Amino acid sequence: MSKTILGILASGRGSNMQAICNSIDAGLLDAKVGLVISDKANAKVLEHAAAKGIPAICIERKNFTSKQEFEAAIAQKLTLYHVDLVVLAGFMRILSAYFVNLFSGSIMNIHPSLLPAFPGLDAHEQAIAYGAKVSGCTIHFVDEGMDTGPIIMQQAVSILADDTVETLSERILAVEHELYPQAIRLYCEQRLCIEGRNVKII
Repeated sequence: MSKTILGILASGRGSNMQAICNSIDAGLLDAKVGLVISDKANAKVLEHAAAKGIPAICIERKNFTSKQEFEAAIAQKLTLYHVDLVVLAGFMRILSAYFVNLFSGSIMNIHPSLLPAFPGLDAHEQAIAYGAKVSGCTIHFVDEGMDTGPIIMQQAVSILADDTVETLSERILAVEHELYPQAIRLYCEQRLCIEGRNVKII
């Protein structure tokens, strides 16, 4: 069976992209990162991808007259590189129904909270401000909403009394780096079955 080709969309430093690549290199994930796309020209993820010999492309929203044109350009590149699974790794844009429908059931995202708690931006800040005792991370399939897609995996991380946004973020990020490659591996092994809001691991 041929390797699953991943297309990673990211807006920042790309630490989850690096964790995925590390899992591939270690033989823990039978996949290939075929393409990395960022919507920011100065994103470190582009440098990290290029250093690994991965095609790295910047597609900026400002260069398109509409959101659909912008997303169509991304979709065109993903198709050109034969991407099987779109992996959002800190991609700071909400994808439209148009894009989600193009890759229905094949877009995965990671969010730094236990969804449905604290969706959207500043999840760590939200959790601390709310007085929550537990946060964590969630990997889910992407639907048309904001962090509302069917949940694949979750892992809890305790919020300590003296936690700051930075310390909580650091501990959750370490969990993200372990969990995301695991979820992608299940997809590659065709072990994820979406039934309504439920994702069953078979």
